[in-house]
Amino acid sequence: MHENRRSVEELIVSHKPGYALDQRFYTDPEVYALEIERVVSRNWIVAGHQSELPQPGDFKVLNVANDSAIIVRGSDGELKAFANVCRHRGSLVCLEAAGNARKFSCPYHGWMYDIDGNLTAARSMPEDFDNSQYALNRVSLDTLGGLMLVCFSDNPPRLDGAKRDLAEPLAIFDFENLKVAAHKDYAIPANWKLAIENYQECYHCATAHPEYAQMHTLMVDRRKREPLQKNMLGRMEDCGIRKIEIDKIDLNAPPGEMGYGYSRTALFEGYLTGSKGGKPVAPLLGDIKDYDGGGSDFVIGAFSFLLVYSDHAVVYVFTPVDMHNCKCDIYWLVRKGAEEGKDYDVDELIWLWDVTTEADKTIIVNNWKGVQSRYYKPGPFSGMESAEQMWTEWIVQELARG
Repeated sequence: MHENRRSVEELIVSHKPGYALDQRFYTDPEVYALEIERVVSRNWIVAGHQSELPQPGDFKVLNVANDSAIIVRGSDGELKAFANVCRHRGSLVCLEAAGNARKFSCPYHGWMYDIDGNLTAARSMPEDFDNSQYALNRVSLDTLGGLMLVCFSDNPPRLDGAKRDLAEPLAIFDFENLKVAAHKDYAIPANWKLAIENYQECYHCATAHPEYAQMHTLMVDRRKREPLQKNMLGRMEDCGIRKIEIDKIDLNAPPGEMGYGYSRTALFEGYLTGSKGGKPVAPLLGDIKDYDGGGSDFVIGAFSFLLVYSDHAVVYVFTPVDMHNCKCDIYWLVRKGAEEGKDYDVDELIWLWDVTTEADKTIIVNNWKGVQSRYYKPGPFSGMESAEQMWTEWIVQELARG
């Protein structure tokens, strides 16, 4: 049988650990459909921070591939999520990205729903029509340290371990009481997996990201990083930051649970945070007393990654649009009481990760063009691509699961 005529099942089984994925994992519509079914729809995705929806009726829409969810603060003050699909003939109900509403009216035939998802009006229906049978479908929603998580499955991975083990590191930065100071979404014309793979490795950082490379030590060999790491660890406790290491990521996740992780890494000497010159850009988070010269990495499931400095947090969320396009949402979080223009400047706050993401877009698109070439063959991962390697092998594992 010709190599390209193998079944998807044979393709999955033939994946060689330690090597990049075969071309068809990126270009085959059948593989993409299986990814949506077995990976994307079955896992939690960060949809922002609860501070974005403070009042009843506040809502935002999350679009992931072919699914769309309305996340809304209900009349009881609780967060809820509903499929953005009318129960009449399937039109999208909410066409706005965010706002405040007393009701949601389908633009097609005018069916109306309240902010708790109940159908309240459907004109010209039979006398025996029962509104209560046609509420908007619920979508799984939960929160983790104030972060809103959505899963397009009625049986999502459990969050028990993440809520238990991440409670302490999230509390260090008082995530529950942060607010979104800025949000940008970046359209990336490339397969979604390439975007996440790129985020997880720093093999490319030294040449591709001079702004990042001058302050972050992840780009250097572990042996060279060790003295800086030791200095940071010696300062952490006095600064109010505890030493915590958690690795339940991807293949290390407990069965049936969402993967998660936490670690803190030193910046180069003289840099206090991720900004121009490494200077503070916002008030210290939580009960942190001073800068220890480090940044924390959180992994929240398979699509969401956090980088938390002492004075602000950056949340990265990658989602597919279709097989050929994806997007990256970035949220910059600061203390709830911080005032724009007084305590922080948005342009200074977002500078590093905005310029880095724009550079990454070019890298990812060029990668996508090369992966589609007849000359592409999977190469071996380097020692600086271990996180990417584990993630790709987790993808293969999930695709193999029934």
